[in-house]
Amino acid sequence: MRITVFDIQAMKESGQRIAMLTAYDHPSAALAERAQVPMLLVGDSLGMVVHGADTTLPVTLDDMIRHARAVVRGSSRALVVADLPFLTYATEADAIASARRVMQEAGVQALKLEGGVSIAPTVRRLTELGVPVMGHLGLTPQAQHTLGLRVQARQAEAARRLVEDALALQDAGAFALVLELVPAPLAEAVTQRLRIPVIGIGAGAGCDGQVQVWHDLLGLLPGKSPRHAKRYADIGAAIEDAVRAYVDDVQSGAFPTAAQSSSMDPDELSRALEG
Repeated sequence: MRITVFDIQAMKESGQRIAMLTAYDHPSAALAERAQVPMLLVGDSLGMVVHGADTTLPVTLDDMIRHARAVVRGSSRALVVADLPFLTYATEADAIASARRVMQEAGVQALKLEGGVSIAPTVRRLTELGVPVMGHLGLTPQAQHTLGLRVQARQAEAARRLVEDALALQDAGAFALVLELVPAPLAEAVTQRLRIPVIGIGAGAGCDGQVQVWHDLLGLLPGKSPRHAKRYADIGAAIEDAVRAYVDDVQSGAFPTAAQSSSMDPDELSRALEG
């Protein structure tokens, strides 16, 4: 039986920390499932870490549905949340149409939307229609061209607006909230004020839980990881070594061997090649 939004909220109430992880395909979802991750996010970050784009903006609704469907198939217990991509919820009508497609075609259990007071009416309408919604404040990547890729809400006025946005999302019916790249003391204060779970990424340890990107966690991409990420393994280097060994074996003739080949009766081969 899948974890529900009520189970996630109960984790906050009981003081249990919530681990959330991105997943973008069937294998990653299955691995996370075996590791008992309670909540999986099919983030539009797939545009960058899977598709190789510079931002999340090129990700389409079809992209999200395709990836989210694979994640749902790869999991049976985790609550699966999917992002609605850039400008697919610009109006209430857009949001309803987009939500209908992702929920029906991908089979996810919740959606994540970026924004605060301005999208609260949309969040309220979606929740009224039975769509569980997770909010996202702080650095909202879909608005990175106006916000910049930096820590948000350092100054009092911006911090006050963030608190107002968080309360507006809660009042509109959001079941949880992601805070990205927000000063740790502010994130902790927001977490304490809200009844709903707050999931941090680059927002310190005072949140109810944490979310990390699959590729950052496992070291799958070259270069330095973001400051907010902890690399728990260097799988990328291991994959590179394995691929290099494969290339070397092919070039040297060491692969394939008889163990990777099939035999044939010599008489059958002779008859096949006659004439």
